[in-house]
Amino acid sequence: MSRDRGPRRLRRLDRSALMAASLTALSLTASGCVVVHGEREVLPGATQDEAAEALQEFTSAYNKADKSYDSSLDADHVTGPLAAIDEARLKAGHVNNPGGNPNHAPLEFSDVTYTIPKKAGWPRWFLADAKANRGGDARWLLVFTRDGLEEEWEVSYLTLVAPGKVPEFKKDKDGWAEALPVDSAEFAVNPARLSKDYVAYLQNGGAGFAPGAHTSQWREDREKNKERPGLVTQYLDEPLTEGDYAPVALRTADGGALVFFTTHHYEKQTAAAGTSVPEPSEDVEALTTGEIKQSLTMEFVSNQVALDPRKGSGADQDQVTVLGRIQGLTSAKGE
Repeated sequence: MSRDRGPRRLRRLDRSALMAASLTALSLTASGCVVVHGEREVLPGATQDEAAEALQEFTSAYNKADKSYDSSLDADHVTGPLAAIDEARLKAGHVNNPGGNPNHAPLEFSDVTYTIPKKAGWPRWFLADAKANRGGDARWLLVFTRDGLEEEWEVSYLTLVAPGKVPEFKKDKDGWAEALPVDSAEFAVNPARLSKDYVAYLQNGGAGFAPGAHTSQWREDREKNKERPGLVTQYLDEPLTEGDYAPVALRTADGGALVFFTTHHYEKQTAAAGTSVPEPSEDVEALTTGEIKQSLTMEFVSNQVALDPRKGSGADQDQVTVLGRIQGLTSAKGE
């Protein structure tokens, strides 16, 4: 399957609009021969067995790609922010180790819980919450999505969250979760605006986000690093919300939302006359075009998971709490 992956995908059109126009029926065989209109009926995104198989297939493809530093080997199993981050990581690895990853150790998951929402239309998606053989005690949250029955399940979001921080989800009598429309005004921040509000907070501060490593501390670190002897660092942040980068949200048991969303970041280092930019790492250098003379601009994609409380719930004074964030360099330019 041909793909425009990595940083070029940031302007990719939404495939779900095309799929919705062509898919008119969904056949469910797990509970008998039932035919319904998949674009209208509220249905579970997958069965538990299908979700487990999707995780297994992703893990196998991810390990093959990581071992060989070959992004084509997991291209059909990643999308959105993870695809952009993963492709760049593998590209840098291949440049520096053309023979493959000398430090490869297979990624393994255990203690997996699947949260599968019911929803109408495509794309459909589910959440896998797992323990991995890396990352300490952190829980790995993976959002799987697909645009139709003939499509592969792909991981769009992958974040790590501290143990005990994953919320309980609202579920119906059959155990299915509730996927939320992201354009909803019932939460502290409309989930559809979360990416935009987050980058505005990073630039200007404010009261919309609870203090933490991915909010107040990140702003403090930037403030400390923006001016150092002989070096100025500028930061630019952009929302990223279209197509495969669209946010997804699950209803939590307390009425709030767990939201996955994407942002786009630039960091430009400029050296004073007579000095030079600090020597970049070999991975940064592998993704750099142009010659680094007086400046280096690095481009990043970041995916976050956040608790967005219901308005008036009193949860942290209606502030959004960013639980986890994974950011990856996607390109760089020297000047």
